[in-house]
Amino acid sequence: MLVNLNHIIEQVVKEKGIDRGILVEALESAVLSAANKKYRNTRDLEAHFNDELGEVELFEFVTVVDEVVDSYKEIDLEEAREIDEEVEIGDSLGMKIESGNFSRIAAQTAKQVIIQKVREAEREKVYNEFKDRVGELVNGIVRRYERGDLIIDLGLAEGLLPHREQVPRENYRQGDRARVLISDVKLSTKGPQIILSRTHAGLVSALFQFEVPEISEGIVEIKAVAREAGSRTKIAVASYDPDVDPVGACVGMRGSRVQNVVSELRGEKIDIVPWSPDVGRFVCAALAPAEVTRIYLDNEEQALEVIVPDDQLSLAIGKKGQNVRLAARLTGWNIDIKSETRAAEAAKDVQEETDELRETPADEMPSEELSDIEAADAEAAPESVSEELKEATEANEEGSSEDPSV
Repeated sequence: MLVNLNHIIEQVVKEKGIDRGILVEALESAVLSAANKKYRNTRDLEAHFNDELGEVELFEFVTVVDEVVDSYKEIDLEEAREIDEEVEIGDSLGMKIESGNFSRIAAQTAKQVIIQKVREAEREKVYNEFKDRVGELVNGIVRRYERGDLIIDLGLAEGLLPHREQVPRENYRQGDRARVLISDVKLSTKGPQIILSRTHAGLVSALFQFEVPEISEGIVEIKAVAREAGSRTKIAVASYDPDVDPVGACVGMRGSRVQNVVSELRGEKIDIVPWSPDVGRFVCAALAPAEVTRIYLDNEEQALEVIVPDDQLSLAIGKKGQNVRLAARLTGWNIDIKSETRAAEAAKDVQEETDELRETPADEMPSEELSDIEAADAEAAPESVSEELKEATEANEEGSSEDPSV
């Protein structure tokens, strides 16, 4: 073997950043593997690294017996005592053998084992470095395209920006700087895979956290983000300091902070809205810039009916429904938008249907519809009107129950 392996080990540790113990273990394993291949696994061998000498020492162990059956693993007492005078029957005797007299094939095997161990150590190091960084914003250099996917150099490792995680109108060339979000880290047979993203909603949150000190300090919190990558994003923010305006903090002086985020996203539109625990207020803010006239909530179905002025309907819905779609995703509620004219027509239709049902004689009306009208009138009409309706109903019931032959 080499005269002193300590220098080589220290160099590899420095360049690759691999733990010294892993390299020593790899060397011992490589020498042992090469020795077993040379002796065809007929001997009981052990390899140990000697720090003082800087070499791997190989030991052969045999058992002391009266009568030798297996000459490779046993030794008689007389021969054993020539090596160690105090040895007894049944003892295991270790003898150092020259580890450098291996064949070319055995040496090549040792080399392959060392290379494999080093690669495994490098992969494990990369995985441990990135596994806890999911959701973090990182900078990288574009290296190449592979079947539509981008390979980005992150320094310690290369990350993969899949085609599905790329914004359609963003184009990169080799050597370009890319700011990406680590969306996932997987450990595969080929090593760790670092999945990157430019379309993830978390990218917007990470960019604002970088640009807005109040967010990183915990004064302002990003409550929700709804994004359609490359087109538009809505972000809801709240402040824990009454003296700090969350929207103003994110916008910055003359819009400098939000403009930096918009530039990084290649012109993507960003709506910053104030978050509110009041669902109605939150939805009104989320539908901005459209104005809202009134809102009807259905807490059980997590749904809202929003009424807007006629001239605000298209603005509230947005191009191809984008504005209301993003608002629904931002708030977590199903939103149905109607203009005032349509809402009035719907209310008129309901009123006409109710009036028709009231004009129908009680004996011709299904009992379910009658009970519905009675319940509605009992809530909406004055008490005297409700009494009159009750008396009329009782009279109808008495009249229908009389026998016409009497």
